[in-house]
Order: sequence, then structure tokens, then C-alpha cells
Amino acid sequence: MSADDHAWMARALRLARKGLYSTHPNPRVGCVIVKDGELIGEGWHVRAGEPHAEVHALRQAGERARGATAYVTLEPCSHYGRTPPCAEALVQAGVGRVVAAMQDPNPQVAGRGLALLRSVGIEVASGVLESEARTLNCGFIKRMETGLPYLRAKLAMSLDGRTAMACGESQWITGPAARAEVQRLRAQSSVVLTGADTVLMDHARLTVRAAELCLDDELTALAMQRQPLRVLIDGRLRVPLDAPFFQAGPAFVVGHDDGAVARYRSAGHELLAIPGAAERVDLHGVLRELAARGTNEVLLEAGPRLAGAFAALGLIDEYQIFVAAKFLGSTARPLLDLPLERMSEARELRIADIRAVGDDWKIVAVPRA
Repeated sequence: MSADDHAWMARALRLARKGLYSTHPNPRVGCVIVKDGELIGEGWHVRAGEPHAEVHALRQAGERARGATAYVTLEPCSHYGRTPPCAEALVQAGVGRVVAAMQDPNPQVAGRGLALLRSVGIEVASGVLESEARTLNCGFIKRMETGLPYLRAKLAMSLDGRTAMACGESQWITGPAARAEVQRLRAQSSVVLTGADTVLMDHARLTVRAAELCLDDELTALAMQRQPLRVLIDGRLRVPLDAPFFQAGPAFVVGHDDGAVARYRSAGHELLAIPGAAERVDLHGVLRELAARGTNEVLLEAGPRLAGAFAALGLIDEYQIFVAAKFLGSTARPLLDLPLERMSEARELRIADIRAVGDDWKIVAVPRA
């Protein structure tokens, strides 16, 4: 692959990122069409049910697309869904070459789009900036490959690793810039997942608020066209239906009481009873259920017990940890309720990113394989 191939694919990836807040449950995809070294068309997938990136780019390129090269961040689809196959659109437009960042993990595609292009004599290449493309669609890829969504845990702590005072008071550990970052994490997620303790103690709503996103007008408008599904793990159904969490809009509750389904439905919410031992919810089962409903990315915003439970089961793919320059003291609550007794039991992480966010710091860490 040439330097030009990498440069044009980088442009396609920048376009794809514009769909960060709006394409759920579809992947984020960008497309650039180039002829004789000149950009003649580009586009990105905006939202499910609307034209894919390739279609937007081909409309811009028009007749000039014949013999051109199309750079696409994900293999062009080959099946009929809510829109026609993009691979066929590229064939009909007469492009001479297609470069894909990666093969589509969707079993309905999985190489068939690229095979269709090759079968009619179009030159095909794949794997250009694949790592960047996989990172952009980590949730979609994981759902397609494993049947589980990508789970991020958002945690906020003091320098001494504490998340709340002993009485439960926790607002606000971090400053406005960190809180805006969390709003953007919510907006890009399919689901925001929390537990009863967080909702009861913090009177949490866990909604996306436009004023706090700190995005440009176009991305703010796209982000606010949908709210992520808010999921409450509440095995004993302790959170009353008049709590701010339920007043903020429809929610999905996971508990054990089948008899309460109608009561939640009449209030505009859905209750799913998932079996579990000793009133404990099957967390793995919750994630499987969410993936079956088209969930790509889950943002876990919970207290130390629920976050620790997900961590103990190895279900967290990525930690987004916000660190405030303050001490909360030895009686304050820990980051995770994760009882470990020996150094050999320590959970090792790889730091993927660390940077200042206003007066705070953000650490992105992933479990070591």
C-alpha cells in the first residue's frame, strides 16, 4: 500500500468519526472517492436506515466515479437490509479499485462484499489502517464476533483512590471539563448501565445533556437526536418509580420479580427478570441480552459494588478513570469492591492513554490479555 492509500484512508476515518454519536446500532463508516489523485466524492454514514457512506460519496462523485478508487473504512455491505448493498452500488458506478480498512465482521457480509467486487474485475485491497478502524467500531465488532457488547467502566476518584465519602456523598469529585467528557462518553454509547445504589444515593438520571457536551452545533444536534438506553440493575427493585431516574424517560430495569412487569410497563419502562443466585443478577446474561437487542457499546456508571462485580467477572473491556487532585481520606469509599488477598491476584492493566482534562486527569486502561 502506498502513502497516498494511507492518507486517503485517514481522511475516510475522520469522516467516519462524525458518526460517533448517531449511527447506533450500525457501525461508523466513512468513504472517500479519488481519481487521478483528486478527491471527487466523500461521505459518512449518519444514522441507521439512511444511506451508507459509499452512497453519499458516489452521489458526490457522479459519473466521475468510473475508474476511480474508493476508500472505505469497513468492507462494503453485500446484503439487503434497510438500504441496498453498497458493494452493488460501487459496481454499478464503475469504480476501478476499492480499498477497505477491514473486513466486516457481520456474518451477513464477512468477506462477501469484497468477493463480489473481485468477481466483476474490480481491484480490491484490505487492511489499510485496520487497527484504527477496529478501534472506532470496537463495540460493533465485539457484538458481531462474541455476542457481547463492548463494556467501558467510567470511574471518578480522588488521588487516594476514593470515590465518595463514607456517607455516600460524591458530587462533585471532578470538574466541569471531566463531566463534559463523561457526557460525550454517554452520547456515543448504546446503553448507560447503573445500579440501584448509584441511583438512590446520587438521585442520578444518567441522561445526555446538550449544554454539557461541548461539541460543535452539528455534532450536538446529532447526539441529541437519541438518548442511550438507560439500564438499571436492581435485583430487589429498590428504586421507586417516582425517582428522578424514572422521571427522566423510559428505562430498562433488570431484577427478579416477574410479578412487577405490568407495573413497570404501565409507567413507561421495561422490566426484565433474569435469574440469578441469592437475588444477584446474572451480569453476563444482562450483557448477552443487550447485545441481542443491538447494543454495541455500554457505559457502566456505577458504585464500587456493581463495578467490582463486573470487574471480578472479567467483563470490563476498558476503564475510563477520572482522577481529581484531592484526597477524600481513609474512611471514604474505594474505587472498586474487588476483594483480593495476595499480590498474585492483582488485576494488571495496560495504560492506553493518559491526559489532562481541565484540572483533572483521565486514564484509559485496558485489562492485559
